[in-house]
Amino acid sequence: MSTTVTTKHPKQLYLLFFTEMWERFSFYGMKALLLAYMVTQLKFDEPKGYAILGAYSALVYTMPMFGGMLADKFLGYRRAIIFGGVMMSIGHIVLAIPQDWSFFYGMAFIICGNGFFKPNVSSLVGTLYDNNDPKKDSAFSLFYMGINIGAALGGLLCGYVGQKINWHYGFGLAGIFMILGLVVFIIGKSSLKEKGLPLTNDLFKKIGGFITVEYAIYLLTFITLPLIVTLFNYYEALDSIMLALAVISVIYILYLSSKLEKEAKFKLLSALTLVVVSTFFWAFYEQNAGSLNLFAMRNVDMHVFGKELPALSVNNFLPPAWVILLSLVFAALWPWLNKRGLEPSTPAKFAMSFIFVAAGFFTFYLACQASLSHGLIPLVAFAGGYFFIICGEMCISPVGLSMITKLSPVNIVGLMMGIFFFFTAIGEFLAGKIGALMSIPKNIVEANNPVLSLPYYANVLLQISIYSAGIGVFIFFLVPVLKRWMGNIK
Repeated sequence: MSTTVTTKHPKQLYLLFFTEMWERFSFYGMKALLLAYMVTQLKFDEPKGYAILGAYSALVYTMPMFGGMLADKFLGYRRAIIFGGVMMSIGHIVLAIPQDWSFFYGMAFIICGNGFFKPNVSSLVGTLYDNNDPKKDSAFSLFYMGINIGAALGGLLCGYVGQKINWHYGFGLAGIFMILGLVVFIIGKSSLKEKGLPLTNDLFKKIGGFITVEYAIYLLTFITLPLIVTLFNYYEALDSIMLALAVISVIYILYLSSKLEKEAKFKLLSALTLVVVSTFFWAFYEQNAGSLNLFAMRNVDMHVFGKELPALSVNNFLPPAWVILLSLVFAALWPWLNKRGLEPSTPAKFAMSFIFVAAGFFTFYLACQASLSHGLIPLVAFAGGYFFIICGEMCISPVGLSMITKLSPVNIVGLMMGIFFFFTAIGEFLAGKIGALMSIPKNIVEANNPVLSLPYYANVLLQISIYSAGIGVFIFFLVPVLKRWMGNIK
């Protein structure tokens, strides 16, 4: 196995950095508006809003499993990224139309487009490095910084435009930057040379002598749009669908692993174990897009130097802003520790992520306890809780992306990247259910009294902290086993 070590990051990393940065501007800029828009504009009650947000988040991270598999088998990473970018651009444009029908259809386009775009950009980054190149984790940390520069700007600007000017203008602004990300990739894709091209010519075969495999994939994707819209109207069915897909995906990976040699088999099983465990991280972390948005609007003191800041902008700016700062720290920290033989293993990093999240939610809880008399926690405590949560994110998300490319057989990297995002989807779905536990009764919402709403949030914030800490400890016990399964992969 090659162990060539790069001396610097290749220029193609920066192409993918900027492509993903602008795409994430649009994605998170739009997501920042969803729950508040449903509750305040569409007048959905809070449990329904949380359920639909959970359904959207689940579907948007489920589709990469299929998009990754289709890229592996037929499209190649490049075609998948371009098609996904086009679909997402259409989705944002549709959301900007102030019509009742546009909301669910806009989200459906974004869900399908993300399925092709998201896993394959990440997989393409992995092709730039050898598996044991110590710069690989660093590269994914830098790539992750690009994601969060886009997310910070998107949450800040779209959140402000949507909340303060016009909700549909906020959605439209997100669309402009999605198109920019797509243009950046199309202009620069020639620098990738052979990377990301289809591995076989099956893509160009005609089905029944009528339509090529490539265009059949595109057509079937469009056909799924009304099916997704139907799911939004019957979102309760997703409980059974997500469970069935989870079981099927695990069985399928176990089946694939049974056909591999021993070393490759246990590497794939270690990746699958960490992927499944990551579900719970995202269930806790993604309160940011749901319950913590409403918590910020109702129970965080947004006054700075006598001026009130828009809560949606602040809440959706804080996490990616911390990521931008901490990406630089962690991108330097892992190689520094590696040179001294002190870098934690990938399983240990996953365990650390849960401990950090527990610390973050416990910080929120302590701030609530100190603010029961007036109902508003200090903004500095809110930002401090996010510091710990984002430290946890830096230990799992970029590390997880890198882990998938290291431990998966080369012919199923896209599929495994998709499954990584699918279990993120299950976490997002669970996040909606956890968020619903923090739903505030209608009479308290109408009273607009932070003293009355604060205890509803405090109780669940403490429970999240306790469960996250327990899972982190459990993973630490699994570390020796998982390290053995990973073999020569660090």
